[in-house]
Amino acid sequence: MTARASKTITWGEACARRMERQFLARPAERGTPVADVVGAMLGAHAQVLSAAEMSVGVRAAGVTRADVRSALWDDRSLVKTFGPRGTVHLLPAAELPLWCGALTAIPTGPSPFPPDVRVTAEQAAQIVAAIGDALDGVCLTVEELGEEVVARTGPWAGDLVMPAFQDLWPRWRQVIHRAGQSGALCFGPNRGRKVTYTRPPGFEPGPVPGEAALWELARRYLRAYGPATSQHLAKWLAAPAGWAASLFRELAEAGAVEEVPFEGSRAWVAAGDTEFPDGRVRGVRLLPYFDAYAIAAQPRESLFPGEAYRRALAGGQAGNFPVLLVDGVVAGVWHQRRQGRRTTVTVELIGRRLTARQERELGEQVERVGDVLEAKAELVVGTVTVGPHA
Repeated sequence: MTARASKTITWGEACARRMERQFLARPAERGTPVADVVGAMLGAHAQVLSAAEMSVGVRAAGVTRADVRSALWDDRSLVKTFGPRGTVHLLPAAELPLWCGALTAIPTGPSPFPPDVRVTAEQAAQIVAAIGDALDGVCLTVEELGEEVVARTGPWAGDLVMPAFQDLWPRWRQVIHRAGQSGALCFGPNRGRKVTYTRPPGFEPGPVPGEAALWELARRYLRAYGPATSQHLAKWLAAPAGWAASLFRELAEAGAVEEVPFEGSRAWVAAGDTEFPDGRVRGVRLLPYFDAYAIAAQPRESLFPGEAYRRALAGGQAGNFPVLLVDGVVAGVWHQRRQGRRTTVTVELIGRRLTARQERELGEQVERVGDVLEAKAELVVGTVTVGPHA
């Protein structure tokens, strides 16, 4: 590592450090706790659990989907809950006090619902409290939880007023993500095909106070994905840009962050964290849907150069396609189709050919995908014909 504080930090240098710090340059050694890998990523997006399992598995030697599920449901070192952007994530259970303190301190934007659908701040607090009480020591389906919430609050919470998937959901569900972010709720094991909810593992003395939690989360974000700007943090958290800018000013005034030149513009790193590798990372990696690196690494135009920006993004939004990284940038998309104990991994290259070394590495990465899925994987290089989220 070489100190680069006085020189412009290049994309290649930033990319190399980011990938090193979240086990993409080299996987975590065997025996590394799964929760440590998830912590380095700042959470694994888990709207589709298999994608989260893959995100963790490609970063840790020997880890399979069974290991991730064991950490989630058996030893409870991981929790599946509502994380940044209000989306479902795997988070380390030991870090819940930090996450709950920070996420509940982020200001929310205006409600997207009409006035007659919204809940007041007081009603939202009642719903969250009711959810926490109802889930103490049990796992409930959403229907069962709804009955308990209505019983504890009133019929108004069960009014079918929320448009959702050509149906109407009860009013209380518009704040279910707040219950997750506050620590009142997390996901439990599925009951057949039905999702269940429960209380997360208890943490004492409770969430980290809001300001302290926000400052620490911002510093962790900069250590994992810096150099970055307040706008980058705001996008990652789905937070107001003006609020994020004020947060960065407070951090700078307190000496918690420092400014560095990055690709010809101003950006920030955690104070004292100014060393970057010389050169750029080399190698081939396969990342699944909504992988943390593909979503958080900025500027996005550098991660998705040229034609990759059109092919691998959906309206500029990352995560909709699994991506192939070559030397730290997106150079293709991929899709896997499983049949029994076998899976076919189709990789579509974007505007380039691979060297012989890169072809060998791609084959190794496909084998790793199979290992994580506990299947035998076959590589096909060709066009990915399915659309986003397929």
